[in-house]
Amino acid sequence: MDEIVVINLFGEEFRFKPDNQVENPEQVAQYLKEYIKEAEDLFKNKTSGKNKMAILLLAAMNLSKDFHELKVQHSELEREINNRISSLIGKIDKGIE
Repeated sequence: MDEIVVINLFGEEFRFKPDNQVENPEQVAQYLKEYIKEAEDLFKNKTSGKNKMAILLLAAMNLSKDFHELKVQHSELEREINNRISSLIGKIDKGIE
């Protein structure tokens, strides 16, 4: 994938080249913009350089929180699936005996 993704933040264009594992890089950039917009709304009428950094930090913290919650949910789902598989294998083994 030789695609370059452009994202506009605070009136500046940023370009990045995603690696081959990113299936939809434009969507990834859009998610980032949404998190930044949410954080920016908390700093209405304040657009200093320091606030831009605070906005980016808040967006990063919110992204990190959501990512952590998804990892926990994924681990719980994995654990539940493994328990169900083990239960089914046990029932199959009993049925074969």
